[in-house]
Amino acid sequence: MISISTFSGWRLGASLVFGASIVLMPLSPAWADPSVRLASAASQEGTQVFINGQSFSGNWASWSSPTGQSTIGVSDGVWMRALGGDLADSLNPAQQEVQWYSASPTRLAVKQPGAVRYLDIAAFARQQGWEIQPKGNALEIRTPAATVQSVVLGQQPWGRRLVVTLDRPAPWTLASLTNSRTGKTDRKFTVQVDASMTPETGKGLTVSTGLGLKSLAFVPGQSKVAINGEIEGSFKPQVWTLNNPPRLVIDIRQAPMKPRRIVWAPGVEWREEVVTLGAEQFPVTWLAINPRQPGLKLQPFWSGGNVLVGIEALASMAQRNQAAAAINAGFFSRDRKSPLGAIRQNGIWMSSPILNRGAIAWSPQGQFKVGRLMLQELLTSDRGGSLSVVSSNSGYPQKGIARYTSAWGPTYTPLLKNEQIATVINNQVQSVQPGAENVAIPIPSNGSLLVLRAIPLGPELAPGTMLQYQARASLPEFESLPNIMGAGPLLVENGRVVVNASAEQFSPKFVAESADRSGIGQTASGTVLLAATHNRIGGAGPTLEEWAAIMRQMGAVNALNLDGGSSTALYLGGQLLDRHPKTAARVQNGIGVFFTPISK
Repeated sequence: MISISTFSGWRLGASLVFGASIVLMPLSPAWADPSVRLASAASQEGTQVFINGQSFSGNWASWSSPTGQSTIGVSDGVWMRALGGDLADSLNPAQQEVQWYSASPTRLAVKQPGAVRYLDIAAFARQQGWEIQPKGNALEIRTPAATVQSVVLGQQPWGRRLVVTLDRPAPWTLASLTNSRTGKTDRKFTVQVDASMTPETGKGLTVSTGLGLKSLAFVPGQSKVAINGEIEGSFKPQVWTLNNPPRLVIDIRQAPMKPRRIVWAPGVEWREEVVTLGAEQFPVTWLAINPRQPGLKLQPFWSGGNVLVGIEALASMAQRNQAAAAINAGFFSRDRKSPLGAIRQNGIWMSSPILNRGAIAWSPQGQFKVGRLMLQELLTSDRGGSLSVVSSNSGYPQKGIARYTSAWGPTYTPLLKNEQIATVINNQVQSVQPGAENVAIPIPSNGSLLVLRAIPLGPELAPGTMLQYQARASLPEFESLPNIMGAGPLLVENGRVVVNASAEQFSPKFVAESADRSGIGQTASGTVLLAATHNRIGGAGPTLEEWAAIMRQMGAVNALNLDGGSSTALYLGGQLLDRHPKTAARVQNGIGVFFTPISK
């Protein structure tokens, strides 16, 4: 089964950035007044935008200026994926340079109330002759009718170039055909332009095999033209615009992305660049975060909200938690939907580390530490003696005693056969029962379950016994840092590459394989890097040794590998920056960046 999903952003030489699903809607009646129509002085906002009758998920808002004049703004994702605009380099968070069929960037004011920022398009829309009207949760934008004048397909040393000439600028979207069953993107794409085109305009356009493009076809309509193509190997469609006359350019090439540098908010910088290692080139997308910036906070979060069990798309998780930015983080069991590594939030251990694997710890003041971490957990009995706990709230079952609290969820279902389960309320053992397969046992809100796996039940857990629980990190410097996220392996420590598979019980195959990668690092100045990379130019993603070298080359003096592959995803302000959301797997946890503007 095939579904169509729009990409959320494009630029010359850029890798694709993706967005929400397209839903075709009937066109609204034309407005008599061609000027931009804005909301009244009362603020409005919504999460749906119609562009010439086509529906997109995306944020918009209207507000009043100090002089009482109303204006309107759209999120980065709406500007990029729904209108076909681009974001140029911008170093002032109060302004954003944009391009849309222009020789030089246009400067738009930015409104930033929190997790989403808005580009003020009111004056730009008036100049372009757009009609804009808020309607409840939706914002309707209608642009003047456009017509395709000509299409030319050329051959370049690096691939193919298709130039579509228009009589006036028109919105466009780039879509992939995504298999809804596997989530993998096929080698097909569709560029849709809000313009009319006669069948004769595209006739005679032939495509020979090779140089990245296998096929190309035009499907003209009354008000929209679909350009369907199929590409080869690691080639990608890269779409951009020109002016005088207005032209839509579709390049089929393997070229690296054009560097991008946008100060998205105070203390949050969005970067894209190609990192070169020897003969290999790796496009990397990352966020540079100043953890000491007032109003910024980094914190672990997870899909279940108040409980740990559950998986969810990173973008959905970020939006539900009102995070401005996020990256996927620790490993997890996809079957059990539970964490496989350390999570500590605000000084509270949510899930214990496993296998001496790498972890990163930080404080709100910007202190960061990395290292290989274990948690030393102990139960002391009033009957004398003590018991070691091998894990807390972990989806990684081990021989010994595991502890589960209400942070895990309302119930616990045995992970292995022949488990013995002790219920503890207010530090006192209430009962002990054998676990049964697929039978959920309630976890007391004022206590815990102690799960015995492959060990005998001793007198220390007899009903009526009073227990005291203690936990201490194996790295003393982690104890004072309230937030911890575990993953691994450790990549860089004190400026040196320290990848050690055996020390963290990863297989040599896992370390050597090429894959999509996520990572978190810290520079010598204290800047935090949240980074994602996918395929190298002309090949597969980096190995872990290469990923460590990439992170160090980006300036990281400390760095930790995060969960990768289909889990890799980097989110900012309502959209994924690095990949199509349909190809991003659901994850159990992430690291969120929370932004609260500071009033001057």
